[in-house]
Amino acid sequence: MSQQIKIKNALISVYYKDGLEPLVRLLSQQGVQLFSTGGTEQFIKDLNLPVTAVEDLTGYPSILGGRVKTLHPTIFGGILNRRNLNEDKAQIAEYNIPEIDLVIVDLYPFEETLKAGGSAEEIIEKIDIGGISLIRAAAKNFNDVVILASKDDYSVLQQQMEEQNGETTLAQRKAYAKKAFHTSSHYDTAIFNYFNLDEPLTVFKQSLKEAKTLRYGENPHQQGVFYGNMDEMFTKLNGKELSYNNLVDVDAAVSLIDEFQEPTFAILKHTNACGVASRPTIAQAWDDALACDPVSAFGGVLIANGEIDLATATEINKLFFEVLIAPSYQPEAVELFKAKKNRVILQRNEVELSKKQFKTLLNGVIEQDKDLIIEGTDQMTAVTEKTPSPEELKDLFFANKIVKHTKSNTIVFAKNNTLIASGVGQTSRVDALKQAIVKANDFNFDLKGSVMASDAFFPFPDCVEIAAEAGITAVLQPGGSIKDADSINMANEKGIAMVTTGIRHFKH
Repeated sequence: MSQQIKIKNALISVYYKDGLEPLVRLLSQQGVQLFSTGGTEQFIKDLNLPVTAVEDLTGYPSILGGRVKTLHPTIFGGILNRRNLNEDKAQIAEYNIPEIDLVIVDLYPFEETLKAGGSAEEIIEKIDIGGISLIRAAAKNFNDVVILASKDDYSVLQQQMEEQNGETTLAQRKAYAKKAFHTSSHYDTAIFNYFNLDEPLTVFKQSLKEAKTLRYGENPHQQGVFYGNMDEMFTKLNGKELSYNNLVDVDAAVSLIDEFQEPTFAILKHTNACGVASRPTIAQAWDDALACDPVSAFGGVLIANGEIDLATATEINKLFFEVLIAPSYQPEAVELFKAKKNRVILQRNEVELSKKQFKTLLNGVIEQDKDLIIEGTDQMTAVTEKTPSPEELKDLFFANKIVKHTKSNTIVFAKNNTLIASGVGQTSRVDALKQAIVKANDFNFDLKGSVMASDAFFPFPDCVEIAAEAGITAVLQPGGSIKDADSINMANEKGIAMVTTGIRHFKH
């Protein structure tokens, strides 16, 4: 098995030319024969460096509008021949095939074309055939061939060749092969997922190229990695690196705030809202969101759907928090927050988020559609003798948005577009209700005239009875229990309104 291999012949065919020049110049200086095609060939000629067209090597021109250029036995024989096999040596000598020791190739921008909204024809034409074949062939024969499938590796190979007199080691070639197969598998996954949009096959394929190692996972003894492009989602204006738990909370915060169009501020702790308010201004929304539960807000994740000005920042700055997210900030507000270097300030960018979610489970993965439904007043059916007032309907809609994003079993109280209290993650619905009442009382909220939302139906009338006695005047629930009539009758007995939506919002 070969170890040190000196690069004598290189095939270069890339879509993007940036960063290529220094490596090409070094190859030429070290006497490497360069073979190339089309635009890359012209790029090398423009550098006044010698280069041989692939067409001259194969004896065949580029055909079918460029679809077939490198798919030829001379090219693939030069890549795939095994240098330690006499039979292979004899065959390439017989057919006058040069040994190709280095392949530099990238792929047509399929994902970029898809993301840019290209037509079906444009997208199909960006499915690379020759490039992907060259990558797989060179990576398979890593014993003898170097494959560069990413411009990120140009400078790495250049340094190795300078330090090793134009040679590479087996370990280096294998490392490049691993990266190349990562490139090819990611590319094929993107193509498959595009084709799988219509009449999809029930298979699970995901590939994310970017990855960031976290300080640790949910706890210090667990390792954690974030896969994805966080810089596309947020511009970090200040602070330390986000932790695993930060990311989970940030995801919950983004999902919640996206339910609101009017100026809204939300405070979350362990993915559950402990303060939410919608007001004419972000400053007012902050004040009233914090008043909901200032104790839980300590060390929380904060999110707004409007700009943070200096006056609002001055008030926020009085609280210790982990992360603040907003679509924009006044420069003076950012400077104020920077006084504490570890505090994370994120400016959210416009990014289309996936409509699917998945997680590992047992010995596999479960996937589902995200819960993107939210029932407005038009989807609320009054089932009691008393119907909700317009203000109560508005508050029920507000409460339903929050209950959707709170751990089950959950009960949410709201009034005047403000979260009053919630009971979260309880093993029974009545316990969630009692927890919410205790929280409201602890912070001196008067529940009279407030509304209540439940993430699922009431199996018994006890929740309605207790809520009415606490001052709740209108209730929202999905309905669907075989004992719905018991809860409806209790509401009628207590003289409060109840609506059903037909949509359950469990969150586990």
